[in-house]
Amino acid sequence: MEKIILEIKNSQEKLIKIVMSDMVKDGEYNKTTLQQITLKGELYWQAERIKNNQAHHSNISNADIEAWLIAELSHYRQINLVCNGTNITYFLKQNGKYRRLQAENKLAKPTSKAHNNVKNYILDEGENIPALIDLGVFNNEYKIIKSKYDKYKQINRFVEIVDDMFKDSGRDNITILDFGSGKSYLTFIIYYYFTVKKGINAKIIGYDLKADVVADCNAIAEKYGYDNLKFIVSDVAVDNLYNEKIDMVISLHACNTATDYALANAITRGVPYILSVPCCQHEVNSTISKGGDLDIMMRHGLIKERMSALLTDSIRAEVLEQYGYKVDMMEFVDFSHSPKNIMIRARLEGSGNRNLSNVKSLMSTYAFDQTLVKLLEK
Repeated sequence: MEKIILEIKNSQEKLIKIVMSDMVKDGEYNKTTLQQITLKGELYWQAERIKNNQAHHSNISNADIEAWLIAELSHYRQINLVCNGTNITYFLKQNGKYRRLQAENKLAKPTSKAHNNVKNYILDEGENIPALIDLGVFNNEYKIIKSKYDKYKQINRFVEIVDDMFKDSGRDNITILDFGSGKSYLTFIIYYYFTVKKGINAKIIGYDLKADVVADCNAIAEKYGYDNLKFIVSDVAVDNLYNEKIDMVISLHACNTATDYALANAITRGVPYILSVPCCQHEVNSTISKGGDLDIMMRHGLIKERMSALLTDSIRAEVLEQYGYKVDMMEFVDFSHSPKNIMIRARLEGSGNRNLSNVKSLMSTYAFDQTLVKLLEK
């Protein structure tokens, strides 16, 4: 046992993961996987432990890992140290001693430990991120599948945007409401980011209309061992959380006016952080009529549709600013991936003037409807 622990300590620079398997009779978890991570500038070990086909996650500080290993290793007959270029396996023999085998492997070192990367991502290749495996972005060895590299970059871009919002917050807990969550693996990835990468006590609630989607997502959260990630059947127009304090509202590709309901909910609750990627913006396009200087942009259907979408998001940004939010309009995905590539990122900084006269003037001149404005007038 001491030899295994000493080898682990001496192999940290090249170590990718430790896999403990073939549980002995008195063991509790069928399999345990350990990986090194950096958490708030300190080295930790992320443990994923499998029991009854459910994954349970915890983080162990580097100072405590030796004592943890002494207690844990004895529950397994096989210990596998996956290193950069080397596979080292210990098998427990009947006499109580371990047999050591070493073999070459061709696994590359994870990006978190490389020194010459062009780009360092928040979610590193080599991390055990269940959602990225189920999405087919990582293979079972936590390596990026080449055909999914663009998806990997897109997911990291979203996490970078979230990280930029929270990096100076000093928070140790957060509750997030995801409007129209669907079967979005981004929700699971954000949960992983907060709980594993940041060490924050995160709670996420997902709203979706489809009962089968909600059931599937709850099953996935249970499989991952994400105890504070829950999904409920709910219309975005109805608030089912009552007096629960929400710190962040996410609304990704909520269709048409569903985005407005999400934003109105966040504004009326005084939610500090908002991330929204609007989608399918038909309302203004279907109601706007000629009546002013913008008439030239309504002569052709394609131009009118795009103008209406931009006008819709401009109004949403103006409303947020008038209600005390600092707003950034960001390009989230390149046009080559999706035409719906505008993200509204907002952070509450005050009470605002709440003067929507310029917006109402536009609505009056061109006789169009805008749900966010109407919801806030109630």
